[in-house]
Amino acid sequence: MTGLITPLTESPREECGVFGIYAPGEEVSRISFFALFALQHRGQESSGIATADGYTIRNYARMGLVSQVFSEPVLNQLTGHMAIGHNRYSTSGSSVSCNAQPIIAGEGEFQIALAHNGNITNAAELRRELDELGYIFKSSTDSEVIANLIISAPYIDMIERIRYAMGRLQGAYSITMLTKETLYAFRDPLGVRPLCLGSIGNGGSVIASETCALGHIGAELVREIEPGEIIRIDPNGIESYKEESGRRALCIFEYIYFARPDSIMNDRLLYSARQAMGAELAKEHPVDADIVVGVPDSATAAGAGYALASGIPPAEGLIKNRYMGRTFIEPTQRIRDLGVKLKFNPLQSILSGKRVVLVDDSIVRGTTTPQVIKLLKKAGAKEVHMRVCAPPIQHPCFFGVDMATRRELIAARMSVPQIKDYIGADSLGYLSVDGLIRAVGAPKNKFCLACFTGEYPVPVQLEMDKFVLEGGSEKREDVIRVLDSEEIPAVSL
Repeated sequence: MTGLITPLTESPREECGVFGIYAPGEEVSRISFFALFALQHRGQESSGIATADGYTIRNYARMGLVSQVFSEPVLNQLTGHMAIGHNRYSTSGSSVSCNAQPIIAGEGEFQIALAHNGNITNAAELRRELDELGYIFKSSTDSEVIANLIISAPYIDMIERIRYAMGRLQGAYSITMLTKETLYAFRDPLGVRPLCLGSIGNGGSVIASETCALGHIGAELVREIEPGEIIRIDPNGIESYKEESGRRALCIFEYIYFARPDSIMNDRLLYSARQAMGAELAKEHPVDADIVVGVPDSATAAGAGYALASGIPPAEGLIKNRYMGRTFIEPTQRIRDLGVKLKFNPLQSILSGKRVVLVDDSIVRGTTTPQVIKLLKKAGAKEVHMRVCAPPIQHPCFFGVDMATRRELIAARMSVPQIKDYIGADSLGYLSVDGLIRAVGAPKNKFCLACFTGEYPVPVQLEMDKFVLEGGSEKREDVIRVLDSEEIPAVSL
């Protein structure tokens, strides 16, 4: 089966979304479905749900969007009073069915299901160690490395097993995990990826990558899970275990692009933060223009902020096809050659004769931005002044974002004036790091800014390969799951 068509975008690619619920008496698989639906923006390659009832872990994962993977018969057989869920965008391992999550590892009383958002920078080293100990890997993901590391820990108590794994892991991880009787969640000591705790129903609890998932399922936000924290939820309630956590390094791109604008992080609504980015851009890079157009949808809020701060009227000059990238049908070469026209349609009557400020979240490789500017000018725009919410991206990310290698990053190869000429803009202004921090409204030392500064929070191998775990992995069946195909019919995609 072919993968989803890659959306035409200049932005970094999403990572993954994770979810967990412990709620006796509730339809946990159905609630998980709607939570994953709300987190679909964090991964569109595969989706899965694992449930447990105290005796058995059931797991179902497939390639595709949440709505393509699950059906009523599938959800009806995912029984239990607790569940975890996962939406995947591959940052470690190929986009193939054997890498769909949740991951199942172990057996008997030590069997676990695990869903992971992030990227483990020492996964290859740990994988070799576990291979030598005889652990069998059925995927090529760092998530299965984490699961087997927990299983291999020389402890009986699961909290101690998780602590052991956290002491060995380097990189980013926000994780939900099931045993047959207990729901766990834990976050790396740097806090690179977000994770929050909520309440639902009569004493139930939920875990989610973002707060936006909570409202969709009738849950209330309790708090963010702290960096280095382990949460255990069972019939005795919620227990928290704190690990030593020094430096913080929340990915700044959660604010710029990844998280939904209706999510809250560090007590800040992200829509407001993105509006503030646009306002800071207007202060740092003013220009005489007639209209402000935010590239939909990721820069809509920033465009509004630029317009408000500059006094230049906002306009909807580009209409986005929001279903681009949500099909398994391969385009013909003729359709593929249309490029950015598949994603955006310009409003000629709005753009004609106008000096346009075009606001976008980021420029990564510089492949799509020239096409967008050309599209606007072809529609009659007199001038296009590019304004970018992210500072120049000069270094790759190794903590769960599929961005690009350094040689692919346009800002690592060209100066700002050179980029301006290359993309065909009449002027180009990037938001400064200090301006970005002012907009976010949190201390600079809380964030990972490595893609701008090259200062990574932990040592990294500078040309890590996302397929480093591909060699030697045994190919499993279409999906790792406890249920066999007789019990749950395959979903036709």
